[in-house]
Amino acid sequence: MNEHFNAITRRATGAEEIFKIEDIQTLWGGYGMIMRYGLKGGDRHRVVVKHVRLPDHGLHPRGRNTDLSHQRKIRSYQMETVWYRDWAALCDNSCRIPQCLALASSADEFLIVLEDLDASGFPIRKGAVSMAEMQVCLQWLANFHATFMGKVPAGLWPVGTYWHLETRPDELAVLTDIPLKEAAARIDRKLRASPYQTFVHGDAKLANFCFSGNGQQVAAVDFQYVGGGCGIKDVAYFIGSCLDEDDCERYEVVLLDWYFARLQEALGIRKSPIDPVALEEDWRALYPVAWTDFHRFMKGWSPGYYKPQGYSERLAREVVAQLAGE
Repeated sequence: MNEHFNAITRRATGAEEIFKIEDIQTLWGGYGMIMRYGLKGGDRHRVVVKHVRLPDHGLHPRGRNTDLSHQRKIRSYQMETVWYRDWAALCDNSCRIPQCLALASSADEFLIVLEDLDASGFPIRKGAVSMAEMQVCLQWLANFHATFMGKVPAGLWPVGTYWHLETRPDELAVLTDIPLKEAAARIDRKLRASPYQTFVHGDAKLANFCFSGNGQQVAAVDFQYVGGGCGIKDVAYFIGSCLDEDDCERYEVVLLDWYFARLQEALGIRKSPIDPVALEEDWRALYPVAWTDFHRFMKGWSPGYYKPQGYSERLAREVVAQLAGE
C-alpha cells in the first residue's frame, strides 16, 4: 500500500504500526490484491485489505480485454465502495458480512479495509460441500434477500450480477446458439418484470462464502456486483457453483424447498408485507429463466462449456420455447 492508504488503515484501526502478513488473492485481471495485514497497538490484531490498482490494460486470462470490460471492472469497485458505505450496515448476523473499517479512493486506486473473517470465526473456505453446508449458504441468501426486499438499489447496479445482459454485449455478440441469442432480451425482461425485486449478491458462488469451524454458519464476501434483481438469480448461480449438472437436476427441488422455507421465515421475522406464497410461486417459475440467463452468458464467454444434452441445455431449450409461445 502507498503511505496515504497505510495511514488511513492505521487511523481506522487505532494501530500504531501495520505490517503485511500475506497475499490472499490476486484480483481478477490483475487489478490489484487482497491481503492480510497485522496491526500493533490497535483494537484488533489483523485486517483484510482489498487494494485495487487499475492497470492501463487489463490482462484477461482468456486473452480478451476490451475497454468495455475495463470500465465494467472500474464500476464494480465503485459499486462495492458504495455498498460498504451506504448499505452493508443493514446486514445482521443472519446474513453476516465483514465489517468495513475504512474506504478510500484516488484516480486509479481503491482501498477497502475489512474485518478479518478468519479471526472472527469464519476461517474455512470450501471447494466442495455437503447438502447441509449448501443449506447454510442458501439460508444466508434467504436472509439477505429478505433484508433488502423492495428496496431501491440507490448507488448500486440497477440490475445486479456480473453476467447481466446489458453489461455483456461482447459475450452476446459471439454467441452461436441463435435461438438463445434471440431470446436473450426476453429472458432479461422476464426476470426484471418480477414484482418481487430485492438486492442480489451478484456473485454468490461457493468461493465467496466463508464457513465457521463447525460448518454451521457462513459469512459472505465480494460485493462488486451487488444490485437490484429477483433473488432466484443468486440461488440458481449458487447451486450451479456447487454441483455438477446431474446433481443440479437431482437436488433442485430439495434445495429450492429449503431456500423458500428459510425465505418465508426471514420475511416473517422482518414483518415484511410480502406474501411469501405468491413470491415463491413467482420465483420458482423464474428459476429456469434465471438459470438460462447465466447459461446464455457462459455460452458466449466459454463456447463449448456445456454438454449438448446436459441439464442446462435442456432447461434453456424449454425456456426459449416457452418465451416464444408467450
